[in-house]
Amino acid sequence: MANTPIFRQTSGQMWLDGAFVDCEKALIHVQTHGLHYGSCVFEGERAYDGRIFKSAQHTQRLIRSCEILGFELPWSLEDIETAKAELQARNGIEQAYIRPVAWRGSEQLGVSAYSNTIRTAISIWPMGSYFEDKMAGIRLTIADWRRPPAACAPVKAKAAGLYMICTLSKHAANDAGFNDALMLDYEGRIAECTGAHIFFVKDGELHTPRPDWILDGITSATVMEMAAARNIPVHERYIMPEELPGFSECFICGSAAEITPVKAINDITFTPGEISAQMIADYDTLTHGGRLD
Repeated sequence: MANTPIFRQTSGQMWLDGAFVDCEKALIHVQTHGLHYGSCVFEGERAYDGRIFKSAQHTQRLIRSCEILGFELPWSLEDIETAKAELQARNGIEQAYIRPVAWRGSEQLGVSAYSNTIRTAISIWPMGSYFEDKMAGIRLTIADWRRPPAACAPVKAKAAGLYMICTLSKHAANDAGFNDALMLDYEGRIAECTGAHIFFVKDGELHTPRPDWILDGITSATVMEMAAARNIPVHERYIMPEELPGFSECFICGSAAEITPVKAINDITFTPGEISAQMIADYDTLTHGGRLD
C-alpha cells in the first residue's frame, strides 16, 4: 500500500540559479522554453540519515542529460554537489527526496532557442518509504504506450518530455486499479515501468532488460552490484512478455520506489521471496551508509 507522499516542496528554501530562495519565491516565466518545448532535464535522488545516496552519480547523469539535449549546465559537478548538501542542511531534512532540474529559459519562445539562458534549480522535501509493506507486492498492468527507439528520442537523457507517455500509462494503470504500468519497447519487448526499472528471478538468477533504449539506471546498477556481492548471476537481455509466466519473483527499482516486489502483472502472479527480500535488506544497508558482508 502506498504512503501517497507529497511530491513537491511546500516550504523552506530552494536553490535557484546559484542562490537560496524561499520556496514560494522560486518563480519562472510562463514562456519558459522548457515548459513549451520540453527542453528540460532532471534527477530524482534520496537522502537517508542526512546523506544523499550516490549523489555525485546523479549529478554526473544530470550533466550528461544536458549535453544530450544540446545545452551546457552552467554549474560544475562540484557546484551542484555543494548546493545539494547546503540545501539539505538549511532545510534540516534527514530523510528526503531531492530534485535537481535544468531547463532552457524564456528569452526566446520558438523551436530554435540558442540564445536562451540555462536555468537550474534544486528542491527538497521529506520522504520516507514509498510503500508501507514492500513484501506484500504491487500489481502492474501492461501499458498501451511503448518506449521509443534511440533513433527517435534522446532516450539516454532523463528528459522531461520523455515522461509524458509515462504519465499517460501511470494514470491508465491507476484508473484500472493497478499500482503502475509495465511498458514495452517499440518492438514489443519488456522495457521498464513508468518511473522504475524491472528485474525478474528464475532459478535463483536475475534477469533484466538490456538498457539499449532506456535510461541508464543508478538504482538498477546498484541492484547488480548487490547481486554480485551475493554471487547472484544477472542476465541483461531482451525479455519478451510471453516469458513472464516462467519467472518466480519480480521487483522494480528506482530512487523513489527503492526495491519493491511485484505480486502480479495483469493475471500473471509472482511470489515475493528470498531474493527480493535480500535485495531490499541490502539496499537498506547501503543507503544508510553500511557495507554488505
